[in-house]
Amino acid sequence: MRSKLFVPGIRPELFSKALASQADALSFDLEDSVPEVLKSEARDQIAAFVRRSEVRAAAKLIIVRSNPLATRHFSEDLGAIAVDGVALINLPKIESADDVLTAVAEIECAEAANRVESPIGLLINIETPRALRAAAEIAHAHPRVMGLQLGLGDLFEPFGLARHDESNVHAAMFAVRMAAAEAGVFACDGAFAEIQDDAGYRAEAQMARRLGFVGKSCIHPRQITLANEVFRPDGAEIEAARRVVEASRQAEASGHGAFVVDGRMIDLPFLKRAEAIVAAEDQALANPLANRDADGTH
Repeated sequence: MRSKLFVPGIRPELFSKALASQADALSFDLEDSVPEVLKSEARDQIAAFVRRSEVRAAAKLIIVRSNPLATRHFSEDLGAIAVDGVALINLPKIESADDVLTAVAEIECAEAANRVESPIGLLINIETPRALRAAAEIAHAHPRVMGLQLGLGDLFEPFGLARHDESNVHAAMFAVRMAAAEAGVFACDGAFAEIQDDAGYRAEAQMARRLGFVGKSCIHPRQITLANEVFRPDGAEIEAARRVVEASRQAEASGHGAFVVDGRMIDLPFLKRAEAIVAAEDQALANPLANRDADGTH
């Protein structure tokens, strides 16, 4: 998941464009980008789109960010978006292991009502001081937790922490990465709000890459190429992904939904990531110029 493109839930005209983009994952949003009076409309639009056959067929990780657990919208969000085809639900404003367990109980009910075949994984936002302090416990809270996502904007802005101070960014990234490592889940870097600042985005992405993050969020299509370049997997990662994809074909033929590759249990989120890696590499091999910057350099 090198690149995760943010898609406002209230902008359905962007949904198909996002699906056709080079982003490895799409993150449809029901939270901050959707005004209160439009929550229901956005929810219905996302629910309809993720059920479409072309979305199911795409080699992309489909993520939906719900409204926070404490809001009245949370249960209604789950009723709409806890469906087959959604690989991860992105939970914002989580601050404890108990929050995760409460959310999982509601998700299980929604999955049962919607007859979901495979449990949906969780991507947990770490965006408050309390969540940062409890990040390892949050990541350990339930097997559904697949990853932690760092939200520097929410974490820094209320307290006047300088976003462009490298030491501040490194400290937060390191803490989240260590918590993810302790729990055996992935860490994903969050958004970079200054759309025109390619150098700033690249620098932050490179720091995340050095710390072992799997990818970075993109709030504008121009950031996708930057993320894909910085987080492009090496040869060993590509070969491992190919083994996962091949094993998935054998497992499907045998009627198995989960399987083991290289000593690791593989289910839908891991398979989607492997498919995205393989698809991106195959595309790069077929068209070596596709990932060049506008100035013609890599």
